[in-house]
Amino acid sequence: MRILLWYWGRRGAGGQLTLALAEALHRQPGVQVALAISAQADLREELLALGLPTEVVPTYASAAGFLAGFLRLPRLAAGLRRQARDFGADAVVSVMTHLWTPLVAPGLRRAGLRFIPLVHDALPHPGDPGWLWNWRLDTELGAATAAVALSENVAAALRARRPGLAVHRLPLGAHLPPALLAAAPAPPAAGTGAKTGAKTGAGTAARTGAGAATRFLLFGRLRAYKGLDLLRDAWPLLRARHPQAELLVVGEGEPEALAPGLAALPGVRLEARWLAEAEIPGLIGAADAVVLPYREASQSGVVSLAHALGVPVVTTPVGALAEQVRDGVDGVVAAAVTPAALAEAMARLCQPAQRAHLAAGARQAGLALRDWDAQARSLVALLAGVIGR
Repeated sequence: MRILLWYWGRRGAGGQLTLALAEALHRQPGVQVALAISAQADLREELLALGLPTEVVPTYASAAGFLAGFLRLPRLAAGLRRQARDFGADAVVSVMTHLWTPLVAPGLRRAGLRFIPLVHDALPHPGDPGWLWNWRLDTELGAATAAVALSENVAAALRARRPGLAVHRLPLGAHLPPALLAAAPAPPAAGTGAKTGAKTGAGTAARTGAGAATRFLLFGRLRAYKGLDLLRDAWPLLRARHPQAELLVVGEGEPEALAPGLAALPGVRLEARWLAEAEIPGLIGAADAVVLPYREASQSGVVSLAHALGVPVVTTPVGALAEQVRDGVDGVVAAAVTPAALAEAMARLCQPAQRAHLAAGARQAGLALRDWDAQARSLVALLAGVIGR
């Protein structure tokens, strides 16, 4: 089987997922992999280091570059088709949509190539321009031979949106290089908050001291649908019961515009900046729990990363988050999307015995999420079914 992985994005989870899939697929017997990536990709050197047949194309790094890039787009689209034909690709797999994907994908279908997108979202997030978003998704699905959803929630929405299209499921794994995951610090040691020398996943206990602070973490791109205002309103309710709780919010965006007053709350620290992937394991490993106060969501790569590093997650009951987080097993799912329900859910993580139990469950769940060879085998099996039909 010959698979061309296509991702022209520049940074973020798309590049990380491309790298993880490419490495694992390359290890599969009987599988050959090629890459189509952006010259501006943050992980360009890491992807090139895999030694796979790779086409690197100039995309853009700014709004001006995006507009200027339209002049190159017909040539780049033709180049992608030529690469797929020359490689003999059985499938062109779009790892994550890009602003140019809907302009290029129909040409793949017209050329007789199998275009198979990994679809991360079936509905626009609040604040996204709905008409453009819907046109983009409908265009990509119209060009697809089949689609791959990363949660049952998204899969069901895609089947309802396009009943004649075969939609397959692939779990969303922990999309960071194994070396970074392995080098992450262990969860906080019992009683003192100090770190142990053991690697994450080795079964170290969470802090159990009655007076120890519980450290919550929210990270990633800061957007309106991620519910920072909900977390702001829940935080005083939690601190009234657990005054030593701490919250760290790190990510690119404007947290004070999304949740005015959040930075002034006791126990809260904000870092509004882009988060490099090398920093992510250390941030997660230093936390007792990751919190997702989302008002809307599909699945979340944050959950996969947290569990892969043995850290439980507290989340609201939206989208596929309740699929990813098993309440009382590897995290806590709030009863409702309200400040009171979120505070109550977070309070469960402030109980030392409960926290230790959920951390153990997160470590167990993380074993499968770190297994990219299994992910690759699943992708190859579903592609074989598509090609066979």
